[in-house]
Amino acid sequence: MSRANIPAAKRLIIALDVPTGAQARDLVEDLGDTVSFYKVGLELFTGDDGFAMVDWLTRRGKEVFVDLKFFDVPATVARAVSQLRGRQVSFATVHGNDAMMRAAAEAAGEIGILAVTVLTSLDAADMRDLGFDCDIPALVRSRALRAVALGCAGVVASGQEAAMLRKTLGGDGLIVTPGIRPVRQDDDQKRTVTPTQALRDGADYLVVGRPVRDADNPREAARVIQDEIASALGHSVGR
Repeated sequence: MSRANIPAAKRLIIALDVPTGAQARDLVEDLGDTVSFYKVGLELFTGDDGFAMVDWLTRRGKEVFVDLKFFDVPATVARAVSQLRGRQVSFATVHGNDAMMRAAAEAAGEIGILAVTVLTSLDAADMRDLGFDCDIPALVRSRALRAVALGCAGVVASGQEAAMLRKTLGGDGLIVTPGIRPVRQDDDQKRTVTPTQALRDGADYLVVGRPVRDADNPREAARVIQDEIASALGHSVGR
């Protein structure tokens, strides 16, 4: 899909970061038609439901982002990505080097492979702890350019790097931004931005978890974010 053709209502991806399929289904039912795109990550996928959760979502007309951050021998990455084909998965993530990104992209078929740049829970001090004494924006830029050149549909990156990435990539490559916070919250996400800032800086999709999942009224919380997205994009969300 062209960046320009992404419907406003589909730009919000809700992270189903819950331990059981029952909890995930309850949240999806609660959100109803307010949300049409969901992320299934490690916690939920490795539970009892796994693929059943993906299939349950697609049967209800929801789009699915499988966020397993594949990192392994390139041939293993390719085979793992192939397991997702035919299940109407929109996106999947890879978190490796050039060979892993190429393998994932070549095996993806209809799935858009997103390369993780630097996790939004990491800052410069964390990178030094991991043994990488580098400039985070420079690392994000380098990984994004390589990912798109290797056939990935785009990248996962903090909204703090969205403006730099959009300038770097131009019209090429999707930017999917986690760590979205409608207001400042104290949690383990260190490089967060608001929905408006992320979109205006060039992000295409926003991944939101706790601000909706943990809200007293998740449906209303999602609606407020959808309205902010519509406002930032300059048109209304169809509901």
